[in-house]
Amino acid sequence: MAEDIKSMYKTIVHDHFPPKMEVSFVDEADNRQTLFYEKVTWTIDDVQKGLRYGENPGQEAALYKLVNGNLILGEAQTIQPGQYLASDIELLQSGKHPGKTNLTDTDNSLNILRYFTDKPTVVIVKHNNPCGVAQADALSDAYNNAYMADRVAAFGGCIAVNKAIDKITAEAISNQYAEVVVAPDFEDGAMDILAKRKNLRVIRIGNIHRLHDFVGKRFVEFKSLTDGGIIAQWSFVPAARSKADLLLAETEYKGKTYKINREPTQQEYDDMLFGWLVESGITSNSVIYVKNLTTVGIGTGEQDRVGVAEIARDKAYRKLADRYCFERHGIPYNDLKDEDKKAEIDKRAADEKGGLVGAAMVSDAFFPFRDGVDVGIREGISSVIQPGGSGNDYQSIEACNEANVTMVYTGQRSFRH
Repeated sequence: MAEDIKSMYKTIVHDHFPPKMEVSFVDEADNRQTLFYEKVTWTIDDVQKGLRYGENPGQEAALYKLVNGNLILGEAQTIQPGQYLASDIELLQSGKHPGKTNLTDTDNSLNILRYFTDKPTVVIVKHNNPCGVAQADALSDAYNNAYMADRVAAFGGCIAVNKAIDKITAEAISNQYAEVVVAPDFEDGAMDILAKRKNLRVIRIGNIHRLHDFVGKRFVEFKSLTDGGIIAQWSFVPAARSKADLLLAETEYKGKTYKINREPTQQEYDDMLFGWLVESGITSNSVIYVKNLTTVGIGTGEQDRVGVAEIARDKAYRKLADRYCFERHGIPYNDLKDEDKKAEIDKRAADEKGGLVGAAMVSDAFFPFRDGVDVGIREGISSVIQPGGSGNDYQSIEACNEANVTMVYTGQRSFRH
């Protein structure tokens, strides 16, 4: 029975989706704007293959790339055809060809990575949400920080980087289990190291060096409903991408003006902006914590904002404990049997408040009450970035001022469903 279950992951269902697709938008005057797509396949072992399967084995799926057409609605227009990223990847090594989740994880890693082009940056995505994101002066350091931010969740994830992978980074990656590695290129010897992982899908996307060109560009998102209906919307574009785009928290309530007392430091601005742009690739409701350009705790997909702030906090504690255990004893925290050693690690993580002291707290929507920011304040955060706009913003401002925490508004919500 167990072998029968395992076999479903090895069973390839050849999809029946056609080689071409057209989507037309027709206005009242019968003027037509059509987007033309072609199906993407790869030659693997001399056989043309498309997506391995969809979200689950047995679900047929197909990948299409936009080859012609341009949709213009009002002042917004789609990305021009031919500027391919995840829809036209170059497989350097595959073992098993990609499935739908591999491609969507790749795409969301690029969605986040496009905002970070100059400094070496690593995004690790699992189930379409980042589990670790970091910037550093060296790519190997960025990878280590992103990986250790949530070593457990990174297992079987998609690793995307914005610089050519060197041998040091390749060695670190090959020591872990990942499904996908995405990079603009690979330095001499790096592919030989990655080849140790035969089923690792190694993807080169030359356009990564042009990722910044995709900032501010929109595409049409389609969401199919149970009854066959479709919702179409423009993709989200974060408006706050620099220090100048942020507003110091201020609001009026019952005739009284409430202002944040302290201007952020440059490091706080850097962490808040980094976190806000990472936030654009996280499922809502979400709250994350960032410190020194590295995610410390990521809370995703919760129904209430206090709950997700607490989840992100709890993850920060657990992931830090696991990191210390792995660094000191070479095994995961959950495999450590020595209770005294566990207690020592727990105390260290607790004393450091999960690494949250001095961190930035990032929320994709406003805090309806102060209890949300209070979760972070109790752990020693020093800054908060959020859209603002709640009728109770004054409560969050008061909470921050009481703790000498600074707070800025983006003026824009960043929901992602």
